Amino acid sequence: MRTVIRSVRQFRSAFRYRWNTYDGFPKGRDYWCNTNLLSVYSLSRKADVCECRQPSQMISRFMFANAANVTHRELNQSGPLVEYERRISACELLDGDTSQLGSLAELQRLYDELVEKADACRLDRYATSEKAGRSRWLWSRFIPQTSYAPVKGLYLYGGVGTGKTMLMDLFFDQLPCNWRKKRIHFHDFMLDVHSRLQKHKGVADPLEVVAGEISDESLLLCLDEFMVTDVADALILNRLFGHLFSEGSILVATSNRAPDKLYEGGLQRDLFLPFIATLKERCAVHEIGSAVDYRKMTSAQQGFYFVGENLSIVLKQKFQELVGEYKAVQQEVEVIMGRKLLVPLGANGCACFPFEELCDRPLGAADYFGLFKKFHTLALEGVPIFGLHNRTAAYRFVTLVDVMYENKARLLCTAEGTPDELFERIVTVSDAHQMAPRTSSRSRKSDDSDICVDNELGFAKDRTISRLTEMNSREYLEQHAATLAEKLIVQENDNENVLEA
Repeated sequence: MRTVIRSVRQFRSAFRYRWNTYDGFPKGRDYWCNTNLLSVYSLSRKADVCECRQPSQMISRFMFANAANVTHRELNQSGPLVEYERRISACELLDGDTSQLGSLAELQRLYDELVEKADACRLDRYATSEKAGRSRWLWSRFIPQTSYAPVKGLYLYGGVGTGKTMLMDLFFDQLPCNWRKKRIHFHDFMLDVHSRLQKHKGVADPLEVVAGEISDESLLLCLDEFMVTDVADALILNRLFGHLFSEGSILVATSNRAPDKLYEGGLQRDLFLPFIATLKERCAVHEIGSAVDYRKMTSAQQGFYFVGENLSIVLKQKFQELVGEYKAVQQEVEVIMGRKLLVPLGANGCACFPFEELCDRPLGAADYFGLFKKFHTLALEGVPIFGLHNRTAAYRFVTLVDVMYENKARLLCTAEGTPDELFERIVTVSDAHQMAPRTSSRSRKSDDSDICVDNELGFAKDRTISRLTEMNSREYLEQHAATLAEKLIVQENDNENVLEA
């Protein structure tokens, strides 16, 4: 109990916290910025102290409510819940809500089980000798074997901006570095799978080979933003994860959709249903019930999202400011399987595209990942209002924003509307049923040209709006600038070492 009380007292101490201001562009009429702010913390610039106006005791209550189930050993070990408490104490995170605490309890439970059964799960990459590995492989050729992990994984789902990715990263960062583990975005994971399948083309069961390779590298898979929209992915997931789970893989996933809602309405979904059953069998399923979108609680930043017409000159001027003294020229970027993406203008880590070049052409996640491996900033001109006539472009734009967000890239763009306005005409089937009926002023032709009823896109739009909001915030841009500065320092040190050698 003394340990519990001591850890609770830590939350009441004040920590020094300094805000770094970001030099944005001057405020003007033609930009959009987020103004949905929440006054949770009062920042005193004179004292540089982060003060909580209404400090809640959610963590304290949570710990005391569960004190009977928490042993002295568990309180002293590391894990996502301990790290979460530390970050809140240091004012690095807002005081936790009960929904996130429930999710953290699940993550902490999984963490404890993994630590306790690490040997049985074969997580230590150095524990098993090559000879033992060859022996297992030899026996598996004669006697088919399954080796399910003694620990079930976790499937964490909830609304946009509820902190799923933050919780995933917090969990992953606490895992021992010698474990066979990988944290990757689901888009990127599936691109890797398809690339491996292409490499093993002609093998009797390439999925078994690919699953073997993946499990050899990483038995603990942390997949962020698990969502299935592609029929090719849907058709291979059951067999792929069947092999992975039989090899002892453990899945930790985040998603906006509950397992039963995955690939809803997709082509040949009946062939996908066995995967849902397998997923629920091998993973505990937990929902984050919070209705708070933390991405929209960031401070507004000015000058990177311009709304209006005839803003081409403004975009080019801002792009040149970001490029600096470098000359922007046409470039090529390599993506997977030998493909190349043509960049109209690029320099100093910044690329400039008309919207049509990135989202009205047959491009996908692989092309976007390839682009942001070389560039950290995208200037995108002319993002339109989305509707039925450009639904495919809307899907690509959603994927583009997902990849940018995953790579912490910076977006400078001109658009026909705010993020909310871009997707006003995209609705789910449920939303469509609730819409007002036609009148004499709203003809069927007008409805058909304006409204796009699409469940997957309708659910995805909230995530995109949320991410566009955060990507335009001061905090996000400060983090981007800090990351760039760190990379430059590392690059300079590497160059110095090369010269000295």
